Amino acid sequence: MTTASHTPSQSAAPTLNRPNIVSVGTVVWLASELMFFAGLFAMYFTLRATSPEVWAENTKLLDVPLAFGNTVVLVLSSVTCQFGVFKAEQLKARRTGSIFQIGQWGMVEWFFLTFIMGAVFVSLQAMEYATLVQEGVTIAANAYGSAFYITTGFHALHVTAGLIAFLFIIGRALVAKRFGHYEATSAIVVSYYWHFVDVVWIVLFAVVYFLK
Repeated sequence: MTTASHTPSQSAAPTLNRPNIVSVGTVVWLASELMFFAGLFAMYFTLRATSPEVWAENTKLLDVPLAFGNTVVLVLSSVTCQFGVFKAEQLKARRTGSIFQIGQWGMVEWFFLTFIMGAVFVSLQAMEYATLVQEGVTIAANAYGSAFYITTGFHALHVTAGLIAFLFIIGRALVAKRFGHYEATSAIVVSYYWHFVDVVWIVLFAVVYFLK
């Protein structure tokens, strides 16, 4: 009596979990952005070391309470962004209940709230710029003005780019007939970027407003 030999089926073979190429590309790109901001920080510290008296004079004009409140807004926007990511991972694009039922919100509602908070951040920063300009702190005034506006200004541009990305993701989710893994991946990638600009601002806030 012969025993039939069994060969493992192709379906039983182990599968490789390859990393998502979009996510990997985003992480690599953010690493290059990190080097960019590292260069800005190096510039800031170099100028401060060469002009300590200018820093002592101008940092007194900064509105620390306003900047702190603005920082809280941006940090909380990272929280709402992550809630949106959780919904995207569940492939839940839009709310299933009333707008007041926060637990029933989808990715669109959480991302739109994140967009509003990011817009508030940029608006308050623009308001601080206007106040400082009235006080005579301009980008051409001295080394401090150059360092302050270049570092915070480039960050504001990155935040603005993130806001545009949120609008793109929200718009695509609203017009898509079916919210699938492709749309969810795009939302997750945008969240990587938003968390990145959040962390950069926390460091920037500590350097500019507290290391006087």
